[in-house]
Amino acid sequence: MAIRYNLWIDPDDTEQHKAVEADLERYFIERFADYPHIRLSGADPYDYDAPFNRLYEALIARAADYCENTWGYVATPEQLNRCFFRAVGRSTKFVQD
Repeated sequence: MAIRYNLWIDPDDTEQHKAVEADLERYFIERFADYPHIRLSGADPYDYDAPFNRLYEALIARAADYCENTWGYVATPEQLNRCFFRAVGRSTKFVQD
């Protein structure tokens, strides 16, 4: 298995990693605008059919493709996850019960 993640291949290129992560956060916030408000609590966190969980899976996959096509950069799953939840924290599209 070959290592593809740019963060692992070149960990010292912190400027590129920060730029890509900032762009991923913007990407997620822009994608959240495509959806109505989503309630965060009340659903079983392990329910794969819950709206938030379906949204997470779809947007993580789309963001990985976006990142690779736009930047030529392969983000780690941890980078994608961190940027997604940072964007959730900054977005007004999510409502807690």
